[in-house]
Amino acid sequence: MALRACGLIIFRRHLIPKMDNSTIEFLLLQASDGIHHWTPPKGHVDPGENDLETALRETREETGIEASQLTIIEGFRRELNYVARQKPKTVIYWLAEVKDYNVEIRLSQEHQAYRWLGLEEACQLAQFKEMKATLQEGHQFLCSTPA
Repeated sequence: MALRACGLIIFRRHLIPKMDNSTIEFLLLQASDGIHHWTPPKGHVDPGENDLETALRETREETGIEASQLTIIEGFRRELNYVARQKPKTVIYWLAEVKDYNVEIRLSQEHQAYRWLGLEEACQLAQFKEMKATLQEGHQFLCSTPA
């Protein structure tokens, strides 16, 4: 049976587009262990939790961002399936916008750094093709949906 994890692709919007005309930045966290990969907050489902509860709990634990500080974006949910440490893994992501552009990030010990990044930079840091594709799909979804 595949390991199951859930997370949120957290983003914020600039009120004024930057020089490259981008307004969306994604939050990526750098793992403290292993290859120090960059991903959105995510984690394993605890007994009795549903998937979205897991994503919100993991976000709070890994970033300090509470559910009340986020808006979950309706209509976007992606399931990634891949092999991690020789075991099949399923990760489900939702898009979530921070309500406060300057929200404070408080990292857990699981992560050593965080960055807010435009799509191109986020895709460069996200080493796994499934994550890159999910970020691109999320960005496209946001650009085709009124803010």
